[in-house]
Amino acid sequence: MAKKYIARFGSMRMVGVFSAKGKNLCHRGDKVVVQTDRGMEVGEILTEATERSLSFLESPVSGTIMRETTESDFSQADHQRSRLRDDLTTCEEYIKRLQLNMTLVDIEHILGGERVVIYYLAEQRVDFRELVKLLASEFQTRIEMRQIGVRDEAKLLADYGDCGQPVCCGTHLAQMPPVSMRMAKLQKATLDPTKISGRCGRLKCCLRYEYETYDELQRELPPIGSEILTRDGKMLIINQEVMNAQLIVLTEDKRRKMIPSSDVISIIHVGTGELQHPYGNPRQGSNDNSKSPSGGRPPSKGHSSTHSPRSQKERPKRDKSAKPDLPPKGGNKDRKPNKDERP
Repeated sequence: MAKKYIARFGSMRMVGVFSAKGKNLCHRGDKVVVQTDRGMEVGEILTEATERSLSFLESPVSGTIMRETTESDFSQADHQRSRLRDDLTTCEEYIKRLQLNMTLVDIEHILGGERVVIYYLAEQRVDFRELVKLLASEFQTRIEMRQIGVRDEAKLLADYGDCGQPVCCGTHLAQMPPVSMRMAKLQKATLDPTKISGRCGRLKCCLRYEYETYDELQRELPPIGSEILTRDGKMLIINQEVMNAQLIVLTEDKRRKMIPSSDVISIIHVGTGELQHPYGNPRQGSNDNSKSPSGGRPPSKGHSSTHSPRSQKERPKRDKSAKPDLPPKGGNKDRKPNKDERP
């Protein structure tokens, strides 16, 4: 029975399971020529196809390992790469001539010359039938148009990430599952989009690597908003330190402190994950002035806690042309002076 190996191939770093012809033994890192549904391509051996390694793959493609790569294969691949810049220029000229609403990303030549794959971005559906005819006449081979997303664009063109390592989508990620902001919040990561976004402009894929571990550890802790009983009395959970298995709690006398989760004797009330204060707001004083419309402070002079039913439009307008009633310059002669005043 022929041995099977897992190999990576193509510009999109696709992963497949390939059967070796004859009794050829392959090792990790070997460059081989594989036969896929697209044609003859250069692949790289990753590992032997064991039950454990196959369990990590979801519906992988299959093919055959034809032989090890030769100098002729490498020279042909180098020749195709040398033509890439000119091919991109030619394709962009055709796109402009046909006025197609699409952005060209990359061009991939299959080693055997069976086809040329055109990767592009487009917000809407594009009618590229005329473009395919022109490109088929130019390259003298079959043309495959493949629409991709911004993550696939980074997979094709990006080199290094913020961590200084090659981007994950271009090295070991065969699939790119969705990443949500909840994963960043659970791991206490910064919520600055410029710091948690990858080369593609979306949330970094590495936010998902440790999410399952954080999620499992959080399930073992009482949720935020729970009222618990400890040896020191009742407390309210206002935050969690998932990795340290500790809880930030609010005591009955409105003090905040951190306790280990092992100090919890029982849960009096299970929270919903949102913070509520049955003991009052810890930022306010001990007096309960929550019913005051001004937040516990007495209304200042000139400011009423209730609004007048009359609107501003109903108030009489002041006549700016009218002069105020001022006393005469000489003063009031009929007024009698006081005793303390000088004559």
